[in-house]
Amino acid sequence: MANRSSLEEALRRDRWITLAALALVILAAWGWVLSGAGMGMSGPEMSSLDMALGAAPAKPMAMERATGMEMAMATPAQWDAAYAVLMFFMWWVMMLAMMLPSATPAILLFAALKRRTETEEFPALPAIAAFTAGYAAAWAGFSLIAVALQWTFERVGILSPMMLNATSLGLAGGVLLAAGLYQLTPLKQACLRHCRSPVQFLSAHWRKSVGGAFGMGARHGMYCLGCCWALMALLFFGGVMNLWWVAGLAALVAVEKLVPRGVWFGYGLGAGLTLWGLWFLWRALA
Repeated sequence: MANRSSLEEALRRDRWITLAALALVILAAWGWVLSGAGMGMSGPEMSSLDMALGAAPAKPMAMERATGMEMAMATPAQWDAAYAVLMFFMWWVMMLAMMLPSATPAILLFAALKRRTETEEFPALPAIAAFTAGYAAAWAGFSLIAVALQWTFERVGILSPMMLNATSLGLAGGVLLAAGLYQLTPLKQACLRHCRSPVQFLSAHWRKSVGGAFGMGARHGMYCLGCCWALMALLFFGGVMNLWWVAGLAALVAVEKLVPRGVWFGYGLGAGLTLWGLWFLWRALA
């Protein structure tokens, strides 16, 4: 009985340690996003700007009417190694801010199971940190791809250099349509099932070592990436630096993954995004 009591106490302690660590990481990530992620303006300031110039594809504005601030928003960024690194960390920290809250149940479950199987050779806390790092590494890979797409879209002039959102009806419609259709695919639903059922995932992929924990976290992150990459691509539509759009997408992801009828919510979201995308493409062709 004493051993059982000691185990339960250790589980409670590790749960609070894990929760506190995750909360600090999530708060720090959102804090950096709110500060502007190194872009020179805070998130609320950029979100409240008049984005008529190049920010709303359906409402272009003549250059001669642009204010100084709007002209600065339309000035192409000077891409060099330092700027590319800044953009990578902007994307990566933003992904962690948006995705870690919905991944917290899986991390806490891993922490509880790891404590029950803990040995001197494989202690729990380093494994928990490794699992979380593996999850973050998967989104680092996504962030590299996002930076490459951002550079490409800016280079061809269909992405606002300041707000990082579509200035082309075709890009806006294409991103919305792709996200909407992907929501309805079997691959999306398979990845979503893994995200919504961490017990099944952990039982199927359990590894004892710290390296194994990192691999488990990376695998779980890949399932999460397979579930949410198209929704994250919607940042190119609403604006990577639009705080309200970022927070709204994070809320959509959380609802889809965590609420009881989240799967049906995802189907409805997919249908709505598909219709929205078709509307933009119709306008682009009109």
